[in-house]
Amino acid sequence: MKRRLLLAAALLAGLAAPARAETTEIMVHYPMPGFFKSVMDQISGEYMRLHPDVKITFTSPSPTYEDGLQLMLRQAGTAEMPDVSFIGLNRLRVLAERNIGTDLTPFLKKEASLDALGFSEGLLNLARFGGKQMGLAFATSNPIFYYNADLVRKAGGDPENMPKTWDEVFKLSAKIQALGDGVTGMSFRWQGDDWMFSALLFGHGGTMLTPDEKKVAFNGPEGLAALKLLDRMVKEGKMPALSSDAALQGFTAGKIGLTFWTTGALRSTINGVGTKFELRTTAMPVIDAQKGRLPTGGNAAVMFTTDPKRQQAVYEFVKFAAGPYGASVVVPGTGYVPNNALAPKDDRYLGKFYAENPLFRAGLNQMDKMIPWYSFPGNNGVKVTQTMVDNLALLVEQKATPEETLKTMASEVQKLLPR
Repeated sequence: MKRRLLLAAALLAGLAAPARAETTEIMVHYPMPGFFKSVMDQISGEYMRLHPDVKITFTSPSPTYEDGLQLMLRQAGTAEMPDVSFIGLNRLRVLAERNIGTDLTPFLKKEASLDALGFSEGLLNLARFGGKQMGLAFATSNPIFYYNADLVRKAGGDPENMPKTWDEVFKLSAKIQALGDGVTGMSFRWQGDDWMFSALLFGHGGTMLTPDEKKVAFNGPEGLAALKLLDRMVKEGKMPALSSDAALQGFTAGKIGLTFWTTGALRSTINGVGTKFELRTTAMPVIDAQKGRLPTGGNAAVMFTTDPKRQQAVYEFVKFAAGPYGASVVVPGTGYVPNNALAPKDDRYLGKFYAENPLFRAGLNQMDKMIPWYSFPGNNGVKVTQTMVDNLALLVEQKATPEETLKTMASEVQKLLPR
């Protein structure tokens, strides 16, 4: 009898207990774990703390943006497709043209005020293609000038007053090179993709293609000027033809005086340098003060789930990751510039950060010059990028002149454009 009473009591207690909220699991993919793993862990951890009914699970990260894109293209429409992926800004167009990814416009229209969330029109535009809001910019960057203040002093330069023009950069680089002892004057990260070439092209006021996107436009005076500048880095700045990894290792080891690369690599560079020398940063040298612009690197959070019941939960996570809290984690954790307009103005996020961390100001101070990283139309975008890199290599290795490089590169890229 006693046992029956206990069973009945347990049953009644179970009926009286409130039902547990159903847990929604969000599958998330991201690239470049060396940059983003700790950032993703922190953001997801905070989001799950605030939303105990959501579980975030990460799939295996991809080593690069290109690898991440190819993975999403292979998984499109399959059960392996994640709910969210962080896609390189210059590859969002590929997804838009293939109708892969969920348009966020309907979700954003339901917000009372996008400005109050820090999503300005300019930032939203970074992830728009074909009339669709393909995602929300998560990590954004621009190219900056890193330098070894110790080597600058030894070469007779002033770390407080660094070169503002490329002519001055080359003179200082040659002086650093002359120090000997295996020291190299400068490096410029031209390898890997077209981003840093874009910095030189856009810096002269040039564009990749004509407005109708049917013909190459970088084969004009701006493109030639960009290639001549790269050629001068080798001839006058004494820049060797190093791989990107070798150049990074040389700089963090204290053997390269000046280097030009993404602000997104700042945190990893700080960690790599440690106490070996005094690391400093400043803005990219001015090319054309009026027309000059800089490409926006980075990625955007893209929703892939088509399940209406899951989409709202996924959207809330994307909004959180791209919002002011996400920015307050991404900027200190990587070096990327804020992708949210509210974050730098609010002391809860990044309001005091830049005053206390001067190395991070260079990228912030160049945000007014940022324009979208150009995304080539059609199915050959990755081939176009590789073609450009292959031709830039010939120039840096001094196997072709700027004029020859421009002619060949323009001809080969034109053949890869949609007809």
